[in-house]
Amino acid sequence: MTLSSTKPQLRQNLHTYAGVMQLGKSERQRLIESLVSRKRIGTQFELLDALADAGCVVTQATVSRDIRQLGLEKTHDQFGRPRYVLPHVARRADPAELLDSILGQFGRKVTPAGNVVVLQSELGSAPAIARALDQLEHERIVGTLAGDDTVLIIAPSERDAKTLARELAGVLT
Repeated sequence: MTLSSTKPQLRQNLHTYAGVMQLGKSERQRLIESLVSRKRIGTQFELLDALADAGCVVTQATVSRDIRQLGLEKTHDQFGRPRYVLPHVARRADPAELLDSILGQFGRKVTPAGNVVVLQSELGSAPAIARALDQLEHERIVGTLAGDDTVLIIAPSERDAKTLARELAGVLT
């Protein structure tokens, strides 16, 4: 048996497989809604992979049209990673609730140092904490700078930094 003699059979099997697994537009879009509501899918290619894993093989152009027709919105999860969400789910979380949640899970220690507050956290969570602090638009926060496990929070004064450190430490305990 030569390689050229197997190609028609292989092509026929792939064609038969793809034909059996094709979903109509409404079924495919329901599958997309289900996938983005259950998993963090942040790119069209991640959506293509998730659909393929579910047995639905489509083109990138089809996925792009489906995203537009479904009105999927691109937002970010609590770690700042991109994520598609259904339009009615895309409401903005309350910044204070989001900060409380992230700090409660990942914050470890808060220390005032001059007009700066040093917030130590679990490895990899500092950018999400800094983002939540920035979205809070707190009067005592001028800005933030995040590393992997440390956030520097700049306050207008040393007194503001001490007050802010007490507020944040209250969330940690």
